[in-house]
Order: sequence, then C-alpha cells, then structure tokens
Amino acid sequence: MKVPRYLMVLTGVGAFSGGVIIFKEILGGSNYTGTERLDGKTVIVTGANTGIGRETAREMARRGARVIMACRDMDKCLEARKDIAWDTRSTSLYCLECDLASQESVRRFARRFNRKEERLDILINNAGIMRCPKSFTTEGIELQLGTNHMGHFLLTNLLIDKIKASAPSRIINVSSVAHARGKINFEDLNSENHYDEGEAYAQSKLANILFTRELAERLVGKLYETPFMED
Repeated sequence: MKVPRYLMVLTGVGAFSGGVIIFKEILGGSNYTGTERLDGKTVIVTGANTGIGRETAREMARRGARVIMACRDMDKCLEARKDIAWDTRSTSLYCLECDLASQESVRRFARRFNRKEERLDILINNAGIMRCPKSFTTEGIELQLGTNHMGHFLLTNLLIDKIKASAPSRIINVSSVAHARGKINFEDLNSENHYDEGEAYAQSKLANILFTRELAERLVGKLYETPFMED
C-alpha cells in the first residue's frame, strides 16, 4: 500500500519536532529539585510576562519571595501576574513598567524601585529579543544589543548599591548557547554597515557573558565570598 505524501510529510515534521524537543531537554539539563525558601527576599525578574521569565517569576513566588515583574507591556504583565498569583496563592507579586529598549524607561524603573523598596536580594536579567529585523532602541542602539545587553547593563548599575546593601545577594544574567559563536564587532558594534540578525543576536549574548564574568570578579567580597565562575 502506498503511503500518502501528506502523511510522510507530517511524519517527518513530527520526528523533527520531537528531536528538537529532546535535544533542548538534554542541552538544558535536569530540572532543579532544591526546596529552598525565599521568604523575606525581594526579586526582580525582567521580561516576566512570558517564557522563561514568567516561569521564573512563578517559581520565585512559589518559594515565598516578593516578586517585582519588570515588563514592557503592562497589560500582558498584569495578565501573567493574575495567572501566577492564582497558581501560587502569592499576594506579593507586583508589576512595574520597564522597557529595556529605552534607557529613560530603565532609569524611571530604577528610580521608583530605589525609592520605594528597602532591599533587592536577587536581580534576574532575563528579558530579551531574538533575530529581529534591523531596528534600533530609543537611543539609536541596534535593538538586540541595546535590549539584551545595554538595557540590563544600565539597570544593574543603577540598582547595584541596593543589591550590595542586601548582601548576600545575587545578579543572574540569562544568556544563550548562541554566545559561543558570537563576537564583539568593535569595528561595527552598532551593525550600521552590515546587519545579520543571527550575528547581532549572538553578539548580544556574548556581551551578556562578558558582563557576567566582569561582575563576578568585581563583586567578590561584596555580594558573596568566592567567585562562582572559573576559567
């Protein structure tokens, strides 16, 4: 019996999709099974309305943290907050506008947070964009570099005194395996002469890694006793 072509195509697509899922599971490692509580801790999660950020905010709330959901789209943030609050029964979830593609928005967020909050125990720099058409931030920075790295670089430095005062504390920068093929193009950092969406994304993720390594060295003895990253 001859198998219909559309069934062969569907079977191939299904096999490919399954392979991608399995590969991602292997690459991502096993799920964390620790039972630590975060009662009394304040956590910021950028890009908390979707994806990794949303699930991170959910887990932080489940463990008892006071979670600040820093998002660009307030409608989506409020919807995510409602979902997480219902799931975790947390009453300590807050939405605060922060558009990483606008340095003025980042500064407003930091001013408001520093004025109203007593401590910051964990900063999770998660928000990001990937492989978008060539475009720029409010300040004219290539959008992927400006959002994924520059925005978080500014946010971290504006909040660093609060983080130090809350020690032992943590800064977590979410990167990507794409950093391994990235390079910092100092001759055309802003991708003005040449733009490749994949290269621009990889550059921004490498910048995340370099920033993290520098922070780890500079903050030894200020946030924690020994460095987390080794050569």
